[in-house]
Amino acid sequence: MIRFHRLSSLFLALLMLLCVLPLSACHGSREHAAFSVPESFDTNRHYDITFWAKNDTNKVQTAIYQKAIASFEVLYPNIKVNMRLYTDYGRIYNDVITNIATNTTPNVCITYPDHIATYMTGTDVVVPLDELFADSKYGLGGGALLYDSPTLEEIIPQFLTECTIGGVHYAIPYMRSTEACYVNKTMLESLGYTLPDTLTWDFVWEVSDAAAAKDADGTYPVNGQKVMIPFIYKSTDNMMIQMLRQKDAGYSTESGEIRIFNDTTRELLFDIADHVKKGSFSTFKISSYPANFLNAGQCIFAVDSTAGATWMGSDAPLLDISADKVVKFETAVLPVPQFDPEHPVMISQGPSICVFNKSDPQEVLASWLFAQYLLTNDVQIAYAETEGYVPVTSKAQNSAEYQNYLSRAGEDSEEHYDVKIEASKLLLSNTENTFTTPVFNGSTSLRDAAGQMIEDVTKSIRRRQTVNDAYMDKLFTDVNALYRLDQISISASGGKADLGPLPPTSVALLTTLGVVWLLILLYLVLGRVRRKKRQE
Repeated sequence: MIRFHRLSSLFLALLMLLCVLPLSACHGSREHAAFSVPESFDTNRHYDITFWAKNDTNKVQTAIYQKAIASFEVLYPNIKVNMRLYTDYGRIYNDVITNIATNTTPNVCITYPDHIATYMTGTDVVVPLDELFADSKYGLGGGALLYDSPTLEEIIPQFLTECTIGGVHYAIPYMRSTEACYVNKTMLESLGYTLPDTLTWDFVWEVSDAAAAKDADGTYPVNGQKVMIPFIYKSTDNMMIQMLRQKDAGYSTESGEIRIFNDTTRELLFDIADHVKKGSFSTFKISSYPANFLNAGQCIFAVDSTAGATWMGSDAPLLDISADKVVKFETAVLPVPQFDPEHPVMISQGPSICVFNKSDPQEVLASWLFAQYLLTNDVQIAYAETEGYVPVTSKAQNSAEYQNYLSRAGEDSEEHYDVKIEASKLLLSNTENTFTTPVFNGSTSLRDAAGQMIEDVTKSIRRRQTVNDAYMDKLFTDVNALYRLDQISISASGGKADLGPLPPTSVALLTTLGVVWLLILLYLVLGRVRRKKRQE
């Protein structure tokens, strides 16, 4: 009997240990205490913070980051900033997701709000910034800062809005761009058309269909070549999102209800399919980079980000084709095509900056001091001048230095490349016409799904498959399943959105607890059976 009690005690201890292990593992890798701004920054301590940023092969942008870090470290010699550069935002996103589980996230990260919404599935992983914004010492325009920071009112409201999730700011904007339609005006006019001030979808499709006509030998009269794709779109997710917004059709609600599978989406896809049949349209994923076709005289309308302007046009400073393939033409930079030219609508996009929570509030404050430094005029203006981005603060936009830069368009084909500066001016003059998509856990998947439907329809037509109502029904079902949109959609009864699969640690915890309760139940049953036998 004594032996049984000892075994019982060991058994219960083991069960308690099984309960505690997953809890401690989950806590150690996922949770932080909610952040509160310290009363003062401890300058007597040393801080090593990590900064993850995206850069392709642009050495000028890398130099700007390096200069910003060096200048910041002169002001705050007790803060060491360690930069890690990535080739694309997708890699940053994947690494952050991986590192959340091991509590090794960076301190500061340039990323997208859609991605931040997914990071936030971990408890207190990303720092909410509203309290920091308002702090009189270290907030925006704070009195204790050692640099000239913009105030909250000096951040462009349309750009700041994108950084809110559930009514709370979890990021600050870093750079902003929109999409532009880069037009081979010379070729368009050779077809007998006059370029309007605002492009409409009807006009773009009409010109594209005309340019797709071929001679008997397969040559395109419009350029005398064997290759011609009149209209190429780089980001088909943006294409679908903007078309739906211009039509005032469903995409998603702010809280995450999926509404993209509607009749307007179906009609748009059928219309795109018709023009693909005529050889008028293709996408970056199917055909390659729009700038390459535009610069080779094989495209009339190339839609890409304003941040990609340095690749567009006969005199572009950046080229992916050999110089002997470039065809001379006049490049026009216009907003994306519109359904209602009197009320233009275009997407606002671009990287933002988030700060990750840590167990040490002083370390978080040091990270915030660096993140906020990236909004100073020196950094904002220098980075904006590298591509067709615009600064995110009115402080930088209205500065004499930036206005001088804009006024010198065409002086050279490098820093003052006219197409690049025209792309920047396009966004500056249309900021009021921009919009952002709702941000929630799963909004990245919805964005991918929007573009996937255009890509699938385009591929199907090129493969001579039948695209009809049955095809569209299946496409909607397949895309919904592929991106698991039903898991993030809100029920009609007003239930909360399903935020996707649980983290592995949570699954392990729930599984262990289930096993533990089963063992406890089995232990009680066995004990009752043994007592009954002794009584007999």
